[in-house]
Amino acid sequence: MAFGVYWAFTDPRSPVPREWNPWRELVVSDPVTPVTHFKLRRVLADDAMCLQVLEQAGRFEAMPPLEAGTRCGIPNRVDLSGVGASRLRAVETACETALRLAMWEQHGVQPAAKEFLGQGVKELRHIGSYNCRPVRGSSSRMSTHATAASIDIGGVVLDDGTRIELLEHWDGTEAHQGFLRSLRDTGCQWFSTVLGPEYNALHADHFHLQNKGWGTCR
Repeated sequence: MAFGVYWAFTDPRSPVPREWNPWRELVVSDPVTPVTHFKLRRVLADDAMCLQVLEQAGRFEAMPPLEAGTRCGIPNRVDLSGVGASRLRAVETACETALRLAMWEQHGVQPAAKEFLGQGVKELRHIGSYNCRPVRGSSSRMSTHATAASIDIGGVVLDDGTRIELLEHWDGTEAHQGFLRSLRDTGCQWFSTVLGPEYNALHADHFHLQNKGWGTCR
């Protein structure tokens, strides 16, 4: 029996679906299963694998790492201009941030838009990713933006051209509220920290999506 289980998860001829096999490649568009996050962590631990998987769902140019002193820079840097069905204004960020964004766009943003607003999203409107600066209010502790380990999203553009912005629509119609809160909640499935309007006034106009953290989801 043990051999059969081993074969099922290691042999290429195995009938176990790819999305359920922890040792098969991560495909962004595959259905989410209990092993998806294990596969994602494995990919994020390998720079080359991150770029390879991002090619499925991202429009980007790989760039040399940015080194800016001892506290700032962008490891595994990419110039990202789109994920999934959504374009972005070109932004330099880390591959990990880009891949997490692609997973969120596929499994959070698009389903929520169709559920609450009846159409898809064609653009993610960001405020930026890399910024060599301390945490606001701190003179010494560096922000995760200093290594592009986070990205700020201020809203989206729907397929029909309608803009949905956090600052304008967080307390808007029932559909707008449901959509934006779903974005926050699903963002927490793909990023370690998500800060938004319910966190503090500094985040009234954007979601701060961060790779690192202890699960803060506000």
